[in-house]
Amino acid sequence: MKKHPRLLSLFLFLGLFIFVIVPFIPLILSSLSFGWRWPDVFPQAWSLRAWEYVVNDGRTWQAVGISLWIALVVTSVNILLAVPAANALVRYRVRGRWLFEAIIFAPIIIPPFISVMGIHLSFLRFGLTETVLGVVLAHIAPTLPYLFRAVMISYQTLSVDWEDQARMLGAGAVPRFFHVVLPHLLPGILAGASLSVLISLSQYLITFIIGAGQVVTLPILLFPFISGGDPSVASAYSLLYAAIAIAALAGMDAALKRYYQTNRASQQEKGENA
Repeated sequence: MKKHPRLLSLFLFLGLFIFVIVPFIPLILSSLSFGWRWPDVFPQAWSLRAWEYVVNDGRTWQAVGISLWIALVVTSVNILLAVPAANALVRYRVRGRWLFEAIIFAPIIIPPFISVMGIHLSFLRFGLTETVLGVVLAHIAPTLPYLFRAVMISYQTLSVDWEDQARMLGAGAVPRFFHVVLPHLLPGILAGASLSVLISLSQYLITFIIGAGQVVTLPILLFPFISGGDPSVASAYSLLYAAIAIAALAGMDAALKRYYQTNRASQQEKGENA
């Protein structure tokens, strides 16, 4: 493979095409079909009915807006929680560190139905059910572990000597964080934020139980069509969901690249002025 890089690239492209692109083909065909039945390989009739329904239904764009808003707020809260928590557990000797990590990573292991029922009982007492705030707080549990892990790995690769050098040059705690720590953590933060956004966007059970049907996100709108409704409309909603997820990832990637380009241009300008 090392002697034939083109062959390796071809295998990687084929693998990417098979595992990523091919599953979308049935969805596209189904969303454009009218009465596609087994065992027909291709639809016998074509129609834009499903897309007209999805695009013209006002609930669709309201659900998209609510889904994105919840995902962005949840991710912002996760960043505020994950950065200081990762700093404390990596930089300092904390008694019972394994216990804190176990609590943070528990939502990955514990089935979501078990945790959401306990959350639901508590939120009933505080009046947080059927509210966007309640859904946001409930989404923190399954999304925080991924962002925390990414930030924790970034902190483990950050040398304390860099901060000591900035301290010797007279930089305070806040300038050290924004000019030394944050640039190093940023790739890990964005990687964890991407997972946080995707997981929040895909939450159905938590949103359904906590939102009680009053907070309608895209998965809530999609599920009835998947579970026995209209397959064409379900396929159209699935493609719309995939497009939103891909757009969110592409936006984060573009923001990271722009940040580094701006930072690099600023450093070059300072070097030329010096």
